[in-house]
Amino acid sequence: MRGIALAALTAALALVVGCGSDSDSEASAGTAAAATEGTTSNPAASEDEATRSETATASKKKKGTTVKVVGSQYGRVIADGKGEAFYLFDKESSKRSRCYGECARAWPPVLTKGKPRAGKGAKAKLLGTTKRRNGKRQVTYAGHPVYYYVDDSPGTILCQNVDEFGGLWLVVKPNGKPVT
Repeated sequence: MRGIALAALTAALALVVGCGSDSDSEASAGTAAAATEGTTSNPAASEDEATRSETATASKKKKGTTVKVVGSQYGRVIADGKGEAFYLFDKESSKRSRCYGECARAWPPVLTKGKPRAGKGAKAKLLGTTKRRNGKRQVTYAGHPVYYYVDDSPGTILCQNVDEFGGLWLVVKPNGKPVT
């Protein structure tokens, strides 16, 4: 029983350290930096090295990132082909990304090499792309750039409704609205 309690405490602590709810963007940046420490071999690495590669479901023949709908503790949300949820940053009011540097290391943009593809439950008419400063294409959904959270995995959403880098990070419903 003691081992179970210790495991639960460790998991809860990881969640608190993994993403904070501090509204101070500098403090949040520190939290995000701590959460992502060690994720790149070079601390001065560019956002390209910190961002995830294209989803595994985008084969060499089909270059566009697949976007599908998955069930979660927050209801149905959009995700990649593996089932890892996407977030939007409420600070962004257009399809242009405002998340670079430390922000992009904590919240890697969802990138695509071709036109994004609508998988099960996703709406093709809501899919698009925006060009990042480095020329790479970031997936948009309902006009919002979408992101991963660095410590999430398929089926695991750790940072819903978290205030970091001056705005809220929210998973996205199939209609393109954030889960609030």
